[in-house]
Amino acid sequence: MTRVPTEPSPPSGPVSIAPLRKTRIKGPLYTRPAEIEAKLQELVGLPREDLVRRCEVMDEEDPSYVHSECVLHFVRACRGENRSSYFERLYKVISGRVRQRLPKPETGAETQSLVLENLRDDAFGRFTKLMAEDYAGYSEKLDYYEIRFNGAVKKLRLDSCKKGWREAKKRGAPLEIDPESGEFSGKAEKAGGSFDPFDPEKFRLEDFRSRLDAAIDVLTPDQRRIVEMIRQKIPIDSQDPNTLTIAKALGKSEKTIRTYRDQAYAAIRAFRRPGEAP
Repeated sequence: MTRVPTEPSPPSGPVSIAPLRKTRIKGPLYTRPAEIEAKLQELVGLPREDLVRRCEVMDEEDPSYVHSECVLHFVRACRGENRSSYFERLYKVISGRVRQRLPKPETGAETQSLVLENLRDDAFGRFTKLMAEDYAGYSEKLDYYEIRFNGAVKKLRLDSCKKGWREAKKRGAPLEIDPESGEFSGKAEKAGGSFDPFDPEKFRLEDFRSRLDAAIDVLTPDQRRIVEMIRQKIPIDSQDPNTLTIAKALGKSEKTIRTYRDQAYAAIRAFRRPGEAP
């Protein structure tokens, strides 16, 4: 007769929860907060189906809600097991909680949304890489997530923002993103102000023209195209359907074009000499 596998009976006493392995600078191992250890002891005895259902609760006000530190522990505890469905369901939960705390790509203008989506993908990619390393062996970098999950994801987000800043700086148009919220601060858009790099009075000056050309050369391709089209007096948008506009030529919204323009102008202004009027 075929035996039907059953869930193991809940343990009658305290269960040994695997300790973390990462050591602090001065030597001692990382340790989970007492409340997390206590919650792990409470949850580890549950049948797996019940545990997964508890972990799938997303409302933090729900009494059955399981802290992310605990969910991550149970995901990592699957290491080396063949019960893929159990791992996949828990991994889906912890992945969703990471994404919850990353910049929302739909925030702001179209161009801002694209940048935020890239930052979000970069941060989430870092997390999935850590999870893959941990599943294959053990990643000490994940230990801090079991101690302070939200703080660890915040650092993950900040690291991706810093990478975005470095890349934007190389292109000559630094992005102003608030690392706390992951959203644009608006400084870059405002920096353009009423600045006109093609002011006839300034453009007569040979020195100004050479510095302007140098500034345009370091813009992103889209910014450079927009600035050059403005230079040719092509309008950003028009009510006349027969008029060639920058928005039509590049297939972007008017708001996006203006955002790119303002960011480009902010970068160009950086090429002014000290004390030079805007």
